[in-house]
This record gives sequence, structure tokens and C-alpha cells, in this order.
Amino acid sequence: MRILFVGDVVGSPGRSMVDEYLPKLKSKYNPAVTIVNGENAAGGKGITEKIYQGFLKAGANLVTLGNHTWDNREIFEFIDGAKYMIRPANFPSSNPGKGIAYLPFEGKELAVINLQGRTFLPPIDCPFEKADQLVEEAKKRTPFIFVDFHAEATSEKLAIGWYLDGRVTGVVGTHTHVQTSDYRILPEGTAYMTDVGMTGPYDGILGVQKEAVLKRFITALPVRFEVVEGRAQLNAVLIDVDMKTGKAKKIMPIIINDDHPFFD
Repeated sequence: MRILFVGDVVGSPGRSMVDEYLPKLKSKYNPAVTIVNGENAAGGKGITEKIYQGFLKAGANLVTLGNHTWDNREIFEFIDGAKYMIRPANFPSSNPGKGIAYLPFEGKELAVINLQGRTFLPPIDCPFEKADQLVEEAKKRTPFIFVDFHAEATSEKLAIGWYLDGRVTGVVGTHTHVQTSDYRILPEGTAYMTDVGMTGPYDGILGVQKEAVLKRFITALPVRFEVVEGRAQLNAVLIDVDMKTGKAKKIMPIIINDDHPFFD
């Protein structure tokens, strides 16, 4: 079994890359399950129902979110009916939506859990405690469990990777928008990567206009961040899974941009 996960989609450049390359990636690698992180998909912050449906039409089986989940208020109108979208499970329990989903494949199920870190991010519920709860719940149904951990600090991402090693199929990080080269199979069989990277503008800084970011660093004054138009990139990861044990066998990063062109 193979999982394809596409990192944070940022604005219209990211959506265009998904529309163009997700069908090609699915044709080339034939994943059983395809997941897209869409928390930055609407102008860099949040998601709309139209964009969510567009991801499904392009070939995603599930959309995960993160700290910008509630930034586009339209989400409150459709999230409870969005069967194939999850938000961080350790948001307060009173929040709409859900943090775990079960996706069918080849007569089995993949449990997908979305969690958010707390270091340099809002002080929400403990992701480690929530992971314990949801992994225990998922294991009653399936040995195949995948975690999108949306977090700022690499140390927190590494910590949860080691914490869940041997208990889940894979843990990948999102949010920091730069793909890391530390992809590996941990000793007890969990695929791990600190950050998958983003899908969106190639010539900005984390997806926004570099001039605004430079001004912020140089002057320390508030600025308005706008998504960059122009050249784009797609970052993703593939995980091959043992059908008998639910443990990972291989993890491979994917980069598509002008310096790393896609080949069929």
C-alpha cells in the first residue's frame, strides 16, 4: 500500500499545481490513498468549500488543515458536512469538524489523524495526549495510521515522531513550508519527515511576497502579506506500507519546480 501526501497548498499558485500535477503523480505512483494539506489554500489563509471540492476532484481522498483552519469564515458553513476534511484533533472539543478520518483502500482502512503543535503556536490541548487517545481508538479498527502534525518547532515534530514510533505507519510535519531532508524509517517502523514542504509560489518567502517579508525583518513594522504569483512548486512525500503489519517500508520525498522538473 502506498500513501501520497501533498504539503501545504498556498493560494492559487498551489491550487494550480495540484490541478496540474496531482493526476500525473497518481498515474505515475499509483497511491492507494492521497492526502492534501489545504489550510493555506484560500489566498494563503484558510479554505473554502469550492477549493475543498476542487481538491477532491483533482484526486485527493482527504484534506487536512492546521492553524489557519478558521481564518476563512466560510468554513463554519460546511466543515461539519465535509466528510473528507479534518482539522487538528487537539483543537478544543467544542470546535466544529473532526480530527480523524478513516479512508477505505483494498478492503482495509487507513486512519488519518491531524494534530497541531503548541510551541510558538496557540496553547491548545496537548497533541501527545490526543495522539494517545486517537491512536488507541484507531487501532481497534486498523493497523494503518497516518499523522499530519502541523507544528512550528522541529523539536516538537521530532518528539512526536519518536513518541509514536512503532504505533503508527507515518508521521509527517507541515506548517513551516520548507521541505526537510531528514525523511527516514524510525527503528520501530514509522515513516518520519519533519516537514513535507509547501505547494505554491516558488519565488517568495514561505509563499508570500519577499519584499514584504524583508521589510518586516528590516523595520520590525507590521506589513501585509500577499501570496506571490508566478512560478510555482509542489512538495509531497510517498510512503510505502507493509500490508501485513501496517509499518512503513519506504519513504520518498517529491519536489516539482523549475529546478526539479517532473518526468512521467
